Amino acid sequence: MTAFPLPSVRGKIIENAPLAPYTWFRVGGPADALFLPADEEDLEAFLKALDPDVPVTVLGVGSNVIVRDGGIRGVVIRLMGRYWGDVDALDGARLSARTGALDLSVAKTAATNGIRGLEFLSGIPGSVGGATRTNAGCYGRELRDVLVSLHGFRRDGTRAAYRGPARAGDLPEAHFSYRHTDLPEDLIVTRLILEGTGTDAPDKILSDIEQLQARRAETQPIKEKTSGSTFANPDPPGTPDQRSAWKLIDAAGCRGLKVGGAQVSPLHCNFLINTGDATAADLEALGELVRRRVLETQGVELRWEVRRIGQLASETA
Repeated sequence: MTAFPLPSVRGKIIENAPLAPYTWFRVGGPADALFLPADEEDLEAFLKALDPDVPVTVLGVGSNVIVRDGGIRGVVIRLMGRYWGDVDALDGARLSARTGALDLSVAKTAATNGIRGLEFLSGIPGSVGGATRTNAGCYGRELRDVLVSLHGFRRDGTRAAYRGPARAGDLPEAHFSYRHTDLPEDLIVTRLILEGTGTDAPDKILSDIEQLQARRAETQPIKEKTSGSTFANPDPPGTPDQRSAWKLIDAAGCRGLKVGGAQVSPLHCNFLINTGDATAADLEALGELVRRRVLETQGVELRWEVRRIGQLASETA
């Protein structure tokens, strides 16, 4: 039993829930409680009824996160499943995507509806909810380039909405920068409105997505227990050799470097992989070792792009 009361829900609550199965790294300790909301109304009622002192953490598909070995105190809310993965085409080149929709699914839905300009999402591992928090991007585009508006709830269950950068409207503007947003920490995003650059034949757009997917499979360890890019590229960039995190890591001699069961991917050295028996502590220690070596040899301090959440095992002993 949790040390705090849990409201009645229409979805599902699991107490002392292991979180490793919900992350791509397959590591991490348990949550005091894991809440799987049935829909937005279920989430809203839960937030309003939950003791305001109980911390809340949102977890999507777990593609860009390390859950520490001590687990997460309070409630973890996971917005995944059929309802949360819904994507619908709207008028023009716009579509609506709930926060649990995979980036690849959004790109393909746009393509099948003849919407061009969202193909880059197919190269981002994870869900659009996670992409919102980090202003994820690849192939020269970022989420802020296509965001019309985002909608969700604050921790107390009140509704909130923001418009995308440079978009007209009465909503407050969401401020984005490279791999960062200034959205409130307690904002739980539930739905996005995205807009492409125009329309085109669906088969042409799908062909472009297939090419991007093939390129990703050749250059990234997508079949391993891994995440998205571990570190953000330097911003602002330095010399040509300092514009990519992977180049800095490679120059520092870290390709293939290991700590316990964690390894810097030999294929793409801005990816950490769980070789089979890594702990969250192994992955985090390896990442910090890489950061130290890059700083010592290249004079650049890398910034974590992967979120590290929860408590260390020593903090719960």
